[in-house]
Amino acid sequence: MTSAREGELLTEEICDIWMDIQKESLGPAIRFEDEYKYFWTYIPHFIHSPFYVYAYAFGDCLVNSLYAVYENASEGFADRYLDMLRAGGTLAPQGAVGTVRARRIRSGLLAEGAQRHLRS
Repeated sequence: MTSAREGELLTEEICDIWMDIQKESLGPAIRFEDEYKYFWTYIPHFIHSPFYVYAYAFGDCLVNSLYAVYENASEGFADRYLDMLRAGGTLAPQGAVGTVRARRIRSGLLAEGAQRHLRS
């Protein structure tokens, strides 16, 4: 199988990846018809919205990073975290994260979160 790092994946390779992930995530209780291998083509953000999934990856890294702050916080993290959530969309991302005093965000905190994600 071609790796995405090596070049463009063939349709059949994407179908194989799709089926492997579907079977893994949905388990043995679901029986897939052969045509299901093409269902990934019906998901708009796979085809028509490039970079759509980066928001998910960023969110996962952010959560892991905030968890690292929580692990190292002496106390008061929960209150600051709830303040961040209460702010909703009124703050830019860095300002919102700043409310939990994750000042290390500029110096690699998100990279630490990304490493946690890769290990899990």
